[in-house]
Amino acid sequence: MKVLPFTLLIPDGKSMLSERVELPHFYQHMHHHNEYEITWVEQGEGTLLVGNNMHSFRSGDIFLIGTNVPHVFKSNPEYFKMKDRLKVKACSLYFNLSGILSGLFQLPEMYVLRSFLNQNKQGFQIPGRYTADIANLMLRLHNASGVDVLLQLLVLLNQLKEMSPHLLPLSNDVYSSDLNANEGVRFDAIINYIMQNFNSQITLEDVANEAHMTPQAFCRYFKKHTGNTFVTFLNEIRINDACKSLLTGKHKDRISGVAYQVGFNSLTNFNRAFKSVVGQSPKAYINAYHHVSKGSSLTTV
Repeated sequence: MKVLPFTLLIPDGKSMLSERVELPHFYQHMHHHNEYEITWVEQGEGTLLVGNNMHSFRSGDIFLIGTNVPHVFKSNPEYFKMKDRLKVKACSLYFNLSGILSGLFQLPEMYVLRSFLNQNKQGFQIPGRYTADIANLMLRLHNASGVDVLLQLLVLLNQLKEMSPHLLPLSNDVYSSDLNANEGVRFDAIINYIMQNFNSQITLEDVANEAHMTPQAFCRYFKKHTGNTFVTFLNEIRINDACKSLLTGKHKDRISGVAYQVGFNSLTNFNRAFKSVVGQSPKAYINAYHHVSKGSSLTTV
């Protein structure tokens, strides 16, 4: 999938880019670039769309995204409301094995790290119990200078390699660049429209009109480029948002309230979609979360 090619400007005298940002919200367009990306979400909540998959993100999460994998960190709707004055913060590292670093990664001693990165081209999330250590290594690299930058990069990548069995894959899909630049812009507009309106009663006809297609043509187009039907994709986004809301609700009627809040027009449809996406009912999901949370607090006392 080719969506908005993104060119990163590596500063003169540098072989990679490490940056820390503070913004009202994350860059909101689906894009890809030649570099591997490691992003630590220091502050912010939303949905990460990567290839054909989606994952919730929140403060503290860390992700590695492979080269030329389409992705976007979609901040939650409240980050776009001026009155809330919310901010996102992130520390990101970008490096290209085929660029200025190619000589380093072609060394025999780098074979294991090179293989590790090649095997994880689709990306992964760092499990929560390791994020503090990885965040600390990212800060050390960000603050390093001279040859220490390269040393810190190797330490960081080696640490990630050591936790290979525990990494959480972002996707098992293999991507093909079958959209030209113009199609990429159209596809990005479709995704943006869905993300901005999923919690209202949007229909297939609404999105097809936005794409200037007939509903039948849009269904074929959407399935071809996402691997999902429109309804499946829409339900996954709604349920993804519902999962976050269910764990913060305080009222007995929170399940029905969340169902309508994320765009479903009946509790029955919500429960059916929730079980299809999550594998359990909303009530079981809440109970399982609190059971795990209680167990974690007991073990840390």
